[in-house]
Formats: sequence, structure tokens, C-alpha cells
Amino acid sequence: MSSMTSCAPTVGFDLDMTLIDSRPGIRACYLALSERTGVHIDADLAVTRLGPPLAQELEHWFPADRVEAAGDLYRALYPAYAVAVTPALTGAREAVTAVQQAGGRALVVTAKHEPNARLHLEHLGIAADAVIGGLWAEQKAEALRAHGARVYVGDHVGDVRGARTAGALSVAVATGPCAAEELRAAGADVVLADLTGFPNWFSDYRAGIRPDGAAYRESPRA
Repeated sequence: MSSMTSCAPTVGFDLDMTLIDSRPGIRACYLALSERTGVHIDADLAVTRLGPPLAQELEHWFPADRVEAAGDLYRALYPAYAVAVTPALTGAREAVTAVQQAGGRALVVTAKHEPNARLHLEHLGIAADAVIGGLWAEQKAEALRAHGARVYVGDHVGDVRGARTAGALSVAVATGPCAAEELRAAGADVVLADLTGFPNWFSDYRAGIRPDGAAYRESPRA
């Protein structure tokens, strides 16, 4: 067994569409934002492309000089409209628990506004060891490196890029806007249908066994 897998590693998790199904809450918040500002927002369309920072979505609906203010208002509205209606995705609690019960640390690294990310986790009873918000794609590598994460789990090709930039194993779940084939093409090392498969995969990973039956060696991609 390699030294990499003989002890429980630190594992990072994305939030939206990885641990939580944030579509109902985000949809409700966009509708509230539209009502407050008088600007049309197709909330049903917006929730099909979750992952990138809020400003990227708001640019579809607001002129450039209003995007920042719209984002501030959205984040202020978010706790009242988005948290209570947002469920955990199947297997989310079990995935985080699998890491912690093995002696590892479970991080949440997300593009979401950090205070709102914390509200979701508190509401759902998901006890992450650390929560870092406001990071997207390659930026996520900053937090993954700082916390020594060897694995990053996400649903978007941006999450794959973040993991690879950090030198972490990219585990992708096909529960968000990106299909399994797209995640593989982006360079994901492992693609799971959803987080229900994570505990068994994590057990095999700690034992040094790849999904294809080969052994992990010095690094996740060896």
C-alpha cells in the first residue's frame, strides 16, 4: 500500500449540485431578485447552468453597471429565499461522514458566497471541517493546496480544473449540468453517477485500488 492511501486524506467537496440540490432555492432567489429590480430573469434557465460565479449569470440579465449591485441584493435575499427549500443530494451526508469516520478532514470549497454556503450546511446538518467560499475553477486550487487536500469532488468541469491545478485527484459526480462524458473529457480521474458511490470508492482509494483494479502508486495519476 502506498503512503498516499495508508492514511485518510483531506477531501474537498464542491457545494452546489455536488452536496446540495440548490436549484429550488436559487430559482426562488432569482425570482425575488427579478421582482425587486423589475428586471426579467429566466430563473428556470439560470438553474440549468449552475457552477460559475454569480456575476457571470447576472451579466445575462443586467447591464454591466448594475451587475455588482444586483449581486449584492441577491446575496442579501438569499438566506430568506434559498436555504430552507434546498435539500441535500442523495449520499451527501454519507460521503462527508465517510471521510471523517476514516480520520480524514472534509472541506467544502465553493464559488458560493461563504456565509450563505455555511447556512446551507448548518440547515442540513452537514458538518464540514472547513468551508471556503468565493472560489471558482482554478481558483479553488488555492484552498485545496492550503488545506492539503488530495481529492476534490465536484460536478462541473470547473471543479475538474480546480482539482488538477491543485494536483489533487479529481472525482466528478454527474449530478450537475455536466454529463459524465464531458467530465471525463475535461480530465476527471473518477466519474461517479452520484455521491451514493463515494463511500465504497473512498474505501477502495484508501486501500490503493483504482476503479479499474490497478493500484495507485506515488501520485493519484501514476
